[in-house]
Amino acid sequence: MKLLTHRIEGTGEKYLTFIHGFCESKAIWNDFVPHFTQQYKVLTLDLGGFGDSKDLLPEPCSIEALAEQVAELLRYLQIPQTNIVAHSLGGYVSLALAEKYPELVEKLCLFHSTALADSAEKKEIRNKVIEFVQKVGVNQYIESFVTPLFYAKRTQELVEAIKFVEEIGKKTPLQTIVAVVAAMRDRQDRLHVIKNASFPILYIIGKDDGAVSFESYQEQIQANPQIQSLVLEETAHMGMFERPQETLKALEQFLNVV
Repeated sequence: MKLLTHRIEGTGEKYLTFIHGFCESKAIWNDFVPHFTQQYKVLTLDLGGFGDSKDLLPEPCSIEALAEQVAELLRYLQIPQTNIVAHSLGGYVSLALAEKYPELVEKLCLFHSTALADSAEKKEIRNKVIEFVQKVGVNQYIESFVTPLFYAKRTQELVEAIKFVEEIGKKTPLQTIVAVVAAMRDRQDRLHVIKNASFPILYIIGKDDGAVSFESYQEQIQANPQIQSLVLEETAHMGMFERPQETLKALEQFLNVV
């Protein structure tokens, strides 16, 4: 059994797991991890197909298969329960994990992510992404994909962060991009997971997120009294870079880091 590439830092008694998004790696959390290592053992990982786990794309690829790889890693590391902070695709994976293994999840932060399935319109966009990346290749696709994840009026100010995310993305294999876009397109609706969750949930929401519409969150954040939310003005899909202080503070409060 090949395990996902991972790192554990910290000395706390409880566990905290950070899960990255699409065409990202564990490196996107580099600035966040040190804030939690006194009170948690912090696990960062590269999902199958990404980062240093790029040779571990599950076949066939699905959100459930990606989640099963995370579950295997947690079992191997003998982690009985963990708090999870999950960005975008990482949120889809975490919800699949919580559906099958709810006992593993202590608290869950959906960081610019959604429990809803793709709409018909979004599915069509995914299909066009697959056609586009197959036509132009990974580098050109990433150059077109990353900048719009950031709030348009701040892209000059955030140029270094954009470059950092692009560098990570360009290391993603073409096969991974195609397979995971299809997996996101075909994923199940998991609104029932958050409705029935016995653990606290925090949504971090970008008011100007082009990847997940602000309107789509309304039903979700009212689905369960355990759900908290932070809405960030003039923020798109990359709050860990766009609003690092606000998002870090929200996570510290949610995770009781004082």
